[in-house]
Parts: sequence; C-alpha cells; structure tokens
Amino acid sequence: MSIKKSLILVVNDDGITAPGIIALIAVAKEFGDVVVVAPNKPQSGMGHAITMDSTLHVTKMDINGTVAYSCSGTPVDCVKIAVNKLLPHKPNLIVSGINHGSNSSINVIYSGTMSAAVEGSLEKIPSIGFSLLNHSIDADFTAAQKYVRQIIKQVLTNKFISNICLNVNIPNLKEELIAGIKVCRQAKGNWQEEYDERKDPMGRTYYWLTGQFVSEDNGNDTDEWALANNYVSVVPVQSDITNYKILNDIKMMENA
Repeated sequence: MSIKKSLILVVNDDGITAPGIIALIAVAKEFGDVVVVAPNKPQSGMGHAITMDSTLHVTKMDINGTVAYSCSGTPVDCVKIAVNKLLPHKPNLIVSGINHGSNSSINVIYSGTMSAAVEGSLEKIPSIGFSLLNHSIDADFTAAQKYVRQIIKQVLTNKFISNICLNVNIPNLKEELIAGIKVCRQAKGNWQEEYDERKDPMGRTYYWLTGQFVSEDNGNDTDEWALANNYVSVVPVQSDITNYKILNDIKMMENA
C-alpha cells in the first residue's frame, strides 16, 4: 500500500481545538489524506461511552486546510460516525490524540483517546492512541511529533494485523533526552481516589473527585518503567478482556 494514498482519520478526546490534535494533524498530513472528526468539547475520561439517548450533530469546518468535523458526541461516537457516514471509504489508519496527559497503566480503561483507538481496531482498522505526559495547554509537542511520525510510518509500511491497536505514551522531555522507543506491557496499578466534599453558594453539598495513581508493578518491562526511564512506551492493546488465567478454574460452575 502506498503511504501517499492512505486515508487517515484523526480523532481525540480533548476537543477539536486542543493543541494536541493540531500537532497530530500536522504529522498525519505527511502520510496521506486526512479527515478530522473530534468532539466539540473536552471528553476526557469518557472511556468507551457512546451516545444513545440523544441526537448527534456534526459541523463541517477547516483546520489549517484540513477537512474537519466537530461532533457533539464522545470520542467513540466520532469514530463510528466517521466510518459509517462522513468518510468516502474506510480509512487505512486511525490516530487518536495527541492527548494532554498520560494514558499509561490502568488509565487506558478510562481514556477517551484510547477508546477511540480501540473502536477503530474493532472496525479492523489499524489504530494508534498517542499521549504526551503534559496536561498543560502550552505543552510542547515537538519531540512527541518525531515519535508520532516514526510510529505511523512503521504501521503504514509494515504488514501488521488489520486490527492492531497501540497505546503510545511519550515522556515530557526534550527530544535529545528521550531514550527511544520501548515496546512493553501495561503496568499493574490503580487510583487511590477520594471525593472532596464542598458546599456551593446555595449551601448544597457537592463532590469533586481527587486522588493519586499508585503503581503496583515493579517490572522493568512495563509502560510505567519505560516512561520513568525516559522511553516512549508502546503497548499493544486488545478489546478481549477475558481472564484466560482463571477460565479453566471456574469451569466447575457448569456442573454446579
């Protein structure tokens, strides 16, 4: 397949005006025809949510000469409506991001960025989610773009399986300080969450989610280890969440 003839769908969860998606569009355009379909407002933490009880609206627009659609739905909605309604044919690649903040370890479960990529893989479209470990609106995506470019090229020019899905996290470092790419597994970890209880001006109680991520994995083959050691982490992700380790152990339920 010629890279130049590729149709690439760009999505995200931070919203269609986020600096991260602008940086991703610029790189994706080097590899083919690009169409952007992204939420009209931030949709972080939406996971694999889809819109079922209300209508979806899309507005055509232009981003630096690139055809784009602002969508009222979630990141997964964006992929679904793009593939089914907006694109002339199924894209050769879906890229999601560049997310402002990490999607390593357990964060992949909650991530709208990665859920959009997973949805692409369900459509048998090679898909990649990119994240930079910087939440700032002023984040510098220069170094990230180098690795986005490198990974997109690898996926488009090699005969990967059709439903490949990659979770790529990039440390917030200058290009010369990044050690390279490390293909690894998802680290075990969890969030220790708290709800900060507050009062609004009317005296009503409301809650604000807070907490911190706690790693539960000391392995040197994980995304958390890679990022802590200045590597870009690349984790292959799949939609099948069957626990095969205990599958045979609970067979006794069939004869209970």
